[in-house]
Amino acid sequence: QMQLVESGGGLVQAGGSLRLSCAANGRAFGNCAMAWFRQAPGKEREFVAAVSWDGAGTYYENSMKGRFTISRDNAKNTVYLQMSVLKPEDTAVYYCTGRTSPHVYSGTRYYTRVGDYNYWGQGTQVTVSS
Repeated sequence: QMQLVESGGGLVQAGGSLRLSCAANGRAFGNCAMAWFRQAPGKEREFVAAVSWDGAGTYYENSMKGRFTISRDNAKNTVYLQMSVLKPEDTAVYYCTGRTSPHVYSGTRYYTRVGDYNYWGQGTQVTVSS
């Protein structure tokens, strides 16, 4: 079992930056691939980025590539999402999530579906004003 708690959300102007953190408890963290999803009002939850158990493998939704960076610190049981050049359309609740397997790629596809992940945090609100 693993519990996840996000922090770092807030209100930022377009073009600005934010760093989200996700603190995990439970010994499973070091063996889990981790990811961030987001959900805007009236929309489905969508994949943002994923990182493998050791941080060596990452994968991003196309629209986030070059603007967002996912990373992790296993010594601190924490995963991060550094967001820059934020746009109003990035406004959403951001969720941290983990899956009980170490990799972000199955061999045929990347793990980008909500159902691929086992553990979820409560989310942190990010609002980008224009």
